[in-house]
Amino acid sequence: MIIAGTVILAALFAWSSYFTVPSDSIAVVQRFGKYSSEVPSGLHFKLPFGIDVATIVPIKRQLKQEFGFTTPGANDAYQTPTDGRLETEMVTGDLNAALVEWVLQYRISDPVKFLFEVREPRATLRYVSESVMREVVGDRTVDEVITIGRQEIESEALLKMQALSSKYAMGISIDQVQLKNINPPGPVQSSFNEVNQAQQEKERLINEARREYNKVIPLAEGEKDQRIREADGYRLKRVNEAEGDAARFTALYSEYKKASEVTRRRIYIETMQSVLPGIKSKIVVDQTTGSILPLLNLGGQKGSQP
Repeated sequence: MIIAGTVILAALFAWSSYFTVPSDSIAVVQRFGKYSSEVPSGLHFKLPFGIDVATIVPIKRQLKQEFGFTTPGANDAYQTPTDGRLETEMVTGDLNAALVEWVLQYRISDPVKFLFEVREPRATLRYVSESVMREVVGDRTVDEVITIGRQEIESEALLKMQALSSKYAMGISIDQVQLKNINPPGPVQSSFNEVNQAQQEKERLINEARREYNKVIPLAEGEKDQRIREADGYRLKRVNEAEGDAARFTALYSEYKKASEVTRRRIYIETMQSVLPGIKSKIVVDQTTGSILPLLNLGGQKGSQP
């Protein structure tokens, strides 16, 4: 019996003298209930028979809490809601009701504060998260909560939850707040659906009008610019032609003043050179000719002209 007792005592001594810490965790060691040290992952030894107690804390694992719904297979008692319907029922800033579901993702940043500063830190975190979410939702209208204000709600709730977590020294770092389903209560669900459909129809018509506007207005602007450029080109052409004609006549008049007789004769000759080739028959008379009647071909074809 002495030998058997010795063996049993040795087995209990050996069994209570070592512990293993997973790779994503650390162990907080307490000696006679008082904090002693923190040990990293791996195999470690401690004083047996409950003198040293090691508590595993998963500091590298991302934990989460769900509000309004439950993920199947969750093994954390504080991850799932006790009364999801009650948690999700909220009043918005315009005194409407909404059912808000969200997920809180967090990590344990300080194991000592997590274990010793706050009693039941996970439960406290659920209360903090619910309180902050009701405050943030209560500052907005139901349309903002359901449609366009989701990202702002997530960002503001994250900042306020982290501030309260630091204030209460829970040793928790909040990574993300993500909104899930946001719906109106059941009795008014159909009315909200009709309002959403009307808003979507409104947006569709506005987008179609903008598309038509973007298609027609640039085309009209292009045609307007083209007409303006054509008018400017025609104006420049006529102005340049007029200025060229004026310059030519001015130059001709200057030469005319220098030698008026010669210039007059040259103009006359140039005019004859351009006119005479178009005349079929020509009669040249001098000063001694008394009449041109003998020179005319009176028997010619009727209606012909010289």
